[in-house]
Amino acid sequence: MTEHIKIAIDDGVLILSMNRPDKKNALSNDMYRRLAEAIEEAQSDPAIRCVLLQGEGGVFTAGNDLADFAAVSSGQAHGTRYGSVFIETIGRAEKPMVAAVTGLAVGVGVTMLLHCDLVYVADDAKLSTPFVNLGLVPEAASSLLLPARIGHARAFAMFALGEPVLGERAAEIGLANQALPAGEVQAAALAAAKAIAKRPLGSVMATKRLMRDTAAIKAMMDAEGEVFTQRLKTAEAAEAFAAFAERRAPDFTKVSG
Repeated sequence: MTEHIKIAIDDGVLILSMNRPDKKNALSNDMYRRLAEAIEEAQSDPAIRCVLLQGEGGVFTAGNDLADFAAVSSGQAHGTRYGSVFIETIGRAEKPMVAAVTGLAVGVGVTMLLHCDLVYVADDAKLSTPFVNLGLVPEAASSLLLPARIGHARAFAMFALGEPVLGERAAEIGLANQALPAGEVQAAALAAAKAIAKRPLGSVMATKRLMRDTAAIKAMMDAEGEVFTQRLKTAEAAEAFAAFAERRAPDFTKVSG
């Protein structure tokens, strides 16, 4: 439902708030679509000079709605999968983006941060990328961008072990700009977004372009997307989704990759 994405504009800042508290802001296909559309529209809207991503209810996002993944895995999903559209959109976005992260940031909730230019986190936020736990692989060019940001060893541990990194630690290792008490995060992020919005936009965008190899990012997104799609149809993924639905621990020793 589109009401699960709240949209506001404040002093040149487009504020996109994920608002599905009963599901910890897990992203549905429709939510991905609305986010992608809003960010794409912002690129050509002269009134918007910066984009701020945040979550309502004290949570950033629990990541992709696993029911959607399960539907793809079982062959029941049809039509456009807007998760990929969203990922491609943030990958090529030229206007600056800021994130305010509180509570949980899971999967794409972390990988989207790699496309944000400023990231503010709650010191007790929990950031995790449990792709391998689901029998999947990283997405959003994170297999390229996360090692570049925090180093191969830390990135592989986040991907393969899926254990959360607390916000304070995320700031220490360069995954976020600053860790703050949870109640201060959104205000700090909005203040930073407004400050960016007051800078010369052409210069800001040119700087962002120079700092990002968009061709390499797109190539990695394509490579990840191909493998991710293949992995969704494996027995390992099916076991992971079945275990989640049945509220039990998965047993990957009885299935082949």
